[in-house]
Formats: sequence, C-alpha cells, structure tokens
Amino acid sequence: MAFEGQVITCKAAVAYEPNKPLVIEDVQVAPPQAGEVRIKILYTALCHTDAYTWSGKDPEGLFPCILGHEAAGIVESVGEGVTEVQPGDHVIPCYQAECKECKFCKSGKTNLCGKVRAATGVGVMMSDRKSRFSVNGTPIYHFMGTSTFSQYTVVHDVSVAKIDPKAPLEKVCLLGCGVPTGLGAVWNTAKVEAGSIVAVFGLGTVGLAVAEGAKTAGASRIIGIDLDSKKFDIAKNFGVTEFVNPKDHDKPIQEVIVGLTDGGVDYSFECIGNVSVMRAALECCHKGWGTSVIVGVAASGQEISTRPFQLVTGRVWKGTAFGGFKSRSQVPWLVEKYMKKEIKVDEYISHNMTLGEINKAFDLMHEGGCLRCVLDVHT
Repeated sequence: MAFEGQVITCKAAVAYEPNKPLVIEDVQVAPPQAGEVRIKILYTALCHTDAYTWSGKDPEGLFPCILGHEAAGIVESVGEGVTEVQPGDHVIPCYQAECKECKFCKSGKTNLCGKVRAATGVGVMMSDRKSRFSVNGTPIYHFMGTSTFSQYTVVHDVSVAKIDPKAPLEKVCLLGCGVPTGLGAVWNTAKVEAGSIVAVFGLGTVGLAVAEGAKTAGASRIIGIDLDSKKFDIAKNFGVTEFVNPKDHDKPIQEVIVGLTDGGVDYSFECIGNVSVMRAALECCHKGWGTSVIVGVAASGQEISTRPFQLVTGRVWKGTAFGGFKSRSQVPWLVEKYMKKEIKVDEYISHNMTLGEINKAFDLMHEGGCLRCVLDVHT
C-alpha cells in the first residue's frame, strides 16, 4: 500500500500524564518489523480499563502513552514473516494474544498466552524492545499491545484477529474487549447450565454481556445488582429478570440475595473491580456448589478476603480474562455470531463521537449514562 515501509504521521490521542486531558497530536508510526502488523484503526471504543491506567493507579501504566484496546481496522502493511494477515484484511486487534505455540496456548486449559506479554506489559514491541510511536523523536509507549487511540497502530501478529470483511467495523470493534469478556465469563469460565439462578454485580457493558450470556445459556433467574436503579430498564433488554439496589436494604447484599434465592445463587459474577463486592458475590452463592467469577479488575494492591469456611463448604471462586476466549481463533467466531444476530453488539453502543472529542467521551463514561462510546478515528 501507499505507506508500506515508511513512517506514517497521523493523529493520535496521547496521555502525557495521569489524569491530565489526552492531547490530540501528530504522531509518527514506524513501519512494522518482523512479526508485526500495522493497522489503520477506523473505530475504537472506550473502556474503563483505559480510564484505570490513565488515572495513574495501574502499576504497569507508563507515560507518555497511547491508550485504547477495543477497536477495529484494516491491515495497512505487515512485517517480515507475517503470513496469517495481509494488507487489506479487516481485523480486530486483541490485547489477549494467541500464538498457538507457548506453554499456555498448548495447555488446552487457558486462553492466556505468554508469547509477547514481556513486551506488552512494559509498553514496547517484542523484536527490539522499542516503541513504534514517537512525537518529534520522543518515544511514546504502547498500551496493552494495542494502542487504538491512534489512526494507525503497530501490533504483534499474534494479537490480530482476521474477521469477515462484511462485518461493520463501527459495531464489531466492541468484540475486542467488553462484550466477549461478559459472554465468555458465562459460557467458558462458569459454564452456566439451563435453569441456573445467576447474580450479576455491576450493570455496565460487561455486566450486561454477562446477563445476555446467562439468558442464552437458559438461566431461570438473572438478578442484576447495581447502585443505579435507572439501569434496570436497560438491563431487562439484556436478560436481567429482577433488580436489587443495595441502597434499598439495611443488611449486607449477600444476605439479601441469599434470602431471595432459597440459600443462594448457582453462579455470581463481579463486574466492577471492587474487592468488597467480590466477597459479597462469593458469599451470595449457594452452599455446596455455588460458583463466583471475578470479572472486574481491582486496583493495584487490593486483596480479596472471605472466611475459608465459605470454600470448605463447597463454594468456588474463579477469575476470567477476556472471558476465556482465545483471541485469534474465537473473535472471528463471535463476529459470525453477531452477523447471524445470535449476540447483541449494537445495543451496547450508546454514543458515537470522533477522536477529537475523546476527552468529552471519557467524561460521559464517568458520568454513568454511557455504555459504550465508539469513536470514528478518521473524522
């Protein structure tokens, strides 16, 4: 293509310091090296994980950086040895890599991959431990191996899912993080069975995706728990059958849920990242078989706690990353399911804005009236 082998100068939203407004800059994006792919990002969505790192609370957070990890675009060029994608392919960059060769990938037990984590965790590329982004010669760190708040980005080839070119990129960009995380927590991690009673703590995008996944799995009751009662009307559209606001009760929420469910739920999901809620989610599970899945990411240094007797008496505590989905293998399958109208995606998008409006978009997200805001990166 036109820029192959050349540095591209394009617009990106740069985070120079924690909690300071992102700055729309002209950034230089170097060509992809061996095992790398340069992608023209067309649409990117905002996620609370971006805000978490931007806040300065993320121990792996590095500045200056280009945030963003939920996006879709078109391959612009590829580096040496890249065979599974080529220029023109429609793709979703995936923060959860899948090399199909490492100990993790070969285990058959996890979707985690160890191939490039040592580099992506410190904001650089694997081949030379350097960044492909710079502003007037000053390197800008990568984020989560994706950095999608840029018109062009460079990612490892093991982090690129090739998808159906007919899929609308302004919608399926959501399949890079939040929606698969919720669906997969139910289908892959918990393996919820038909007839189950499910509790979902936190009714943002991930919590609603959990509800949708539970409905698809045939759950008989899906109890949504949130401090904002306005969310219930929306949540009903995703499968939530009843709503509990902890502020309406004097006793601990786990006791409320146990009382509503004849001893507790079969499955609970914590989709907030609050360690006290994680405890409540476990303790509202039924004795003998209840399983609680931690989906939300807690702040650095936080620890979970409960009485060991909760586990001795048969409850199970689990965690999930990207819903247990293997990125390159299964994101294309999720896109297919969307195209067949078997999963929701459009319904999570509450706002559409441009890259230049990114700070305003984050404000909307923090105000709570926004599910997913999709940014048109090139307008």
